[in-house]
Amino acid sequence: MLKLHDIQPQKGSKKKKKKVARGTSSGHGKTAGRGHKGQSSRAGGTKGTRFEGGQTPLYRRLPKIGTFKNYPFKKEFNVINVSDLNVFDDGSTVTLKELVEKFFSSSNKKALLPVKVLGGGELSKSLKIEANKFSQSAIEKIELAKGSALVK
Repeated sequence: MLKLHDIQPQKGSKKKKKKVARGTSSGHGKTAGRGHKGQSSRAGGTKGTRFEGGQTPLYRRLPKIGTFKNYPFKKEFNVINVSDLNVFDDGSTVTLKELVEKFFSSSNKKALLPVKVLGGGELSKSLKIEANKFSQSAIEKIELAKGSALVK
């Protein structure tokens, strides 16, 4: 049975620290294993991790990155121009589902993104259009063609 007075550390787990600078007869006296003179013989004798022997360091050679970018919060849209909507019949209601089926492949992940209608080109047909977002010029062109824009 194991008793408290019998407990010992595992063999080889405890190692005595090397005592340096304790006289010449110890084998680690005088220079204490650091050798004679030079940078490594002195206290604090390192130049740091970024020092590259005096050449211009990497962090100064590389161009600085520009201003703040809003990548993680950027909203992406599938975009359609007003001129693309002329393929639909005059006077019809164009749903969000029809827009995605007509203009974006369903196998692509981009088909899941919201749809935004932009004001590029001209609309010659009166359409009732459902989309997630419209540009101001797109709304004007749709209403000019006697249609309506519904935000879904």
